[in-house]
Amino acid sequence: MATKVIYFFFFFMFMSFRNAAISVASNTFFPLPDAPYEPFASNASCGPTYPWYDIPIDPIDMELIQFAENLEFLEAEYFLNAALGYGLDEVAPELVLGGPPPIGVMKANLDNLTEHIITEFAYQEVGHLRAIQSTVGAFPRPLLNLSSYNFATIMDEAFGYHLDPPFDPYANSLNYMLASYVIPYMGLVGYVGANPFLKGYITKRLLAGLLGVESGQDAVIRMYLYERGFEVVHPYNHTVVEFTIRISKMRNRLAMCGIKDEGLVVPPELGAENRTCSNVLSADPYSLSYARTPPEILRVVYGTGNERIPGGFFPEGGNGRIARSFLNVTCT
Repeated sequence: MATKVIYFFFFFMFMSFRNAAISVASNTFFPLPDAPYEPFASNASCGPTYPWYDIPIDPIDMELIQFAENLEFLEAEYFLNAALGYGLDEVAPELVLGGPPPIGVMKANLDNLTEHIITEFAYQEVGHLRAIQSTVGAFPRPLLNLSSYNFATIMDEAFGYHLDPPFDPYANSLNYMLASYVIPYMGLVGYVGANPFLKGYITKRLLAGLLGVESGQDAVIRMYLYERGFEVVHPYNHTVVEFTIRISKMRNRLAMCGIKDEGLVVPPELGAENRTCSNVLSADPYSLSYARTPPEILRVVYGTGNERIPGGFFPEGGNGRIARSFLNVTCT
């Protein structure tokens, strides 16, 4: 008799704990329809866009987002001048804060479709600068080199010899979009790289919004080029695909941190799920966007492979505390 009592006691306790566990799990993972998820309970129709328990902006957030201003200035001037024939000094002079005008940038010889695309990109970059500056503060526009000579140097570096005649990004629409392949992707991977370090809900929201549009710009450029992938770029004996592969390999080489950049065609082992050779979007083995750190980005946009040695698009280096901190380091 005693044995049966003990058995039923433990059986009762076991069932009680089991039911309690199921109840907790059920409430945790499958909330009832009339119990809104707590962070959105204050306004169930729309919901707040930030968690009530978080901070708005952390000091390190400001430095990371400000670093991105360098690339946003670069894109804004490149797109504005190519599409409209003038840049930030006319469109939004309040954003440049006395920074020097860019070197060598000019109106590009674009067809109607490409001009519409680049005009939209241009004004998007103006909006990005406004958003960044109003959120985390601003610094003067850095000196930018967007000359044909600089782009020709980049393409020569990518191919390993001097292209003849020198590559001119402003000559026609295809050249311009090939040159555009060089720029927005660096902003994309930079934002992905900065994301884990952000703490404030305002800066996280800003980064997500910037990343979404930068990714879209890169996708449009890559699709534009993919449609023309096996077209030979006149007067060079290289296809559009070859240009993208060479540029991506050059950026990987300069950044010195493995494969984080891929052309429009890849071997199957680098394709989506190892099953495609097409590569309209550049992504890692899980089809997630690659991430780069500020030093990696500077090595690429300086064209020197060294974050302490300016050049390329930034003859005097980038602005902001992060970029300037590398320039102030003296090697002995």
